[in-house]
Amino acid sequence: MKRLFTTLTFVTLTLVLYTCNSTPEFKLQEGDIVFQDADCGPFCDAIEAVTQGVNGYNFSHVGLVMKDKNGDLKVMEAVSKGVLLTPLNDFLSRSLDSLHQPKVIVGRLKPEYTHLIPDAVAFINSKMNAKYDSYFDINNDRYYCSELIHLAFKAANNNLPVFKVYPMTFIAPDTKKTYAIWETYFSDLNYSIPEGQPGLNPGGMSRSPYLNIVHHYGTPTTSKH
Repeated sequence: MKRLFTTLTFVTLTLVLYTCNSTPEFKLQEGDIVFQDADCGPFCDAIEAVTQGVNGYNFSHVGLVMKDKNGDLKVMEAVSKGVLLTPLNDFLSRSLDSLHQPKVIVGRLKPEYTHLIPDAVAFINSKMNAKYDSYFDINNDRYYCSELIHLAFKAANNNLPVFKVYPMTFIAPDTKKTYAIWETYFSDLNYSIPEGQPGLNPGGMSRSPYLNIVHHYGTPTTSKH
């Protein structure tokens, strides 16, 4: 019995170790799209409130994984400083869940669409250092996060959209009134609120049928509406 117990223990341990070691560690690839539940206060809350993300998650920011000139993977972002590449760790550490894990999930184009990635990356490289689109105008030569990714893949796909464009809204679902923060924001720009104009939101983009969700770094918050 002792020998049998020892043998069974060895076999069990071997199977456990094999299972652990055979599970591949997730690796980002160029062209992956990283959706982030960012913690930027009322602006992020307003963005998340009007568009539900995949699985009910809240997303207020999105970036595209790209290689820099040295071949290192970074995250392309269109932020207030403009279009730039951000070190991966800086991006992931920006907002954390209750277990101190990044509130980020990864979308990857389905195999039949991955051929679009090189041209999309080339498009974005041509826009590097462009200004941020404070006006959310899809027709100007400025870019916000989801807008630039949409336009890059549209250009790569013979001008056919990969990510669906929706009429934008800046109205709170509960009160049916424009968020005060957006009224102040556009007033300071001396620009009319682009209610109903075409645009994109990270939440809506995360639900694209062109994508598979392939990894969760942590757990984003879920929608309250």
